[in-house]
Amino acid sequence: MTPDFLVTENPTPDDRRAILSLLQDYNHRQATPANPLPLAILVPGPDGTVRGGLYATSVYDWLVVELVFLPEDMRGQGIGSSLLARAEEVARARGCVGVWLDTFSFQARGFYERLGYQVFGAVEDHPVGAARYFLKKTLD
Repeated sequence: MTPDFLVTENPTPDDRRAILSLLQDYNHRQATPANPLPLAILVPGPDGTVRGGLYATSVYDWLVVELVFLPEDMRGQGIGSSLLARAEEVARARGCVGVWLDTFSFQARGFYERLGYQVFGAVEDHPVGAARYFLKKTLD
C-alpha cells in the first residue's frame, strides 16, 4: 500500500530538518557519527571585504568542498592552487583521507584536474548543454 504523499513546492526549514534528522539517525546507526566540521578560507580584498574563497565541510573522513570562487582578476596567479592546497592541509590535519568537490563544464574542471583531482562521476545536460562533474583527490 502506498501512503498518501504530501507534496509541497514551498517546504519550510522544519520540513528539511525533519527529513535530515531521520537520515542522520539512520546514518549514525550504520557508521560512526559524522561530526561535520565546517571550513572557510577567505580571500580578502585591500579593504577587507571578501573577494573570494573556499567553503567546505569535513565529514566521514573526507573534506567536501561546497564552494570555490575567485574573481577573474585573481585567476591565473596561483591563488586558486594555494587555496586548494591550504584546504588539503586542513583536511590532512583533521584526519581526512581525501577531498571531493563538484564543478560544471563551464567552470573549472581542468583547473582541478591539473591539481590531481580525478573525475569519478558526471551528470550530462545539467544544465542542458553543459555537464556537472564530480572530482576527488586522495590525500597522502
